[in-house]
Amino acid sequence: MAKKFTRKGRVSRSAGRFGTRYGRRDRKLIADLEDRMKMPHTCSNCARPTVKRVGTGIWKCTKCGYTFAGGTYLPTTTVGQTVMRTVKKATEQVVE
Repeated sequence: MAKKFTRKGRVSRSAGRFGTRYGRRDRKLIADLEDRMKMPHTCSNCARPTVKRVGTGIWKCTKCGYTFAGGTYLPTTTVGQTVMRTVKKATEQVVE
């Protein structure tokens, strides 16, 4: 992401609330994580990009009201995706 300036100075990201504390790298990691967390995620029930984080690991679709457990910062985790892939492969083998 390019550094942006306004008339009053540099535009800070969500980690700008920390000021100069904790180091540049840690603030950048937090800002990236919060950007990914707050972006719209697609609902597995209605396939609309309306899933929002309710609490730690709790995600809710604002359109259909579907509530589910996911990762702390993202609705799907890499471990969860691996498990879903394994389950899907196992069910396909049973059908054949």
